Amino acid sequence: QVQLVEVGGGLVQAGGSLRLSCAASGRTASALVMGWFRQAPGKDRQFVSAIAWSGVRTMFEDSVKGRFTISRDNAKNTVYLQMNRLKPEDTAVFYCAADPAYFSRDYRQYTYWGQGTQVTVSS
Repeated sequence: QVQLVEVGGGLVQAGGSLRLSCAASGRTASALVMGWFRQAPGKDRQFVSAIAWSGVRTMFEDSVKGRFTISRDNAKNTVYLQMNRLKPEDTAVFYCAADPAYFSRDYRQYTYWGQGTQVTVSS
């Protein structure tokens, strides 16, 4: 079993930055694919970014490319999502997810989920 805890959400003005962190516990987190998803009110859960266990392979949803970066520190069992040049349309609850096998954009492939953290971007 894996527990994921996200921190770092909040309220920021458009153009600002936030960094989300997700700490994993319960098993060897370095063996996990880690992903970030977001869900705005009334919308489906949307893929944001993912990083493979090695940290070498990453992928991003098109609307965040060039603005968001993902990284991980396996010694700390933590993955980070650095979000720059935030826009009001980035407003959502952001979820950290993990899976031992799938490097995927599909939220249904992820086994473990955090509780979510709210990101609000004001215009």
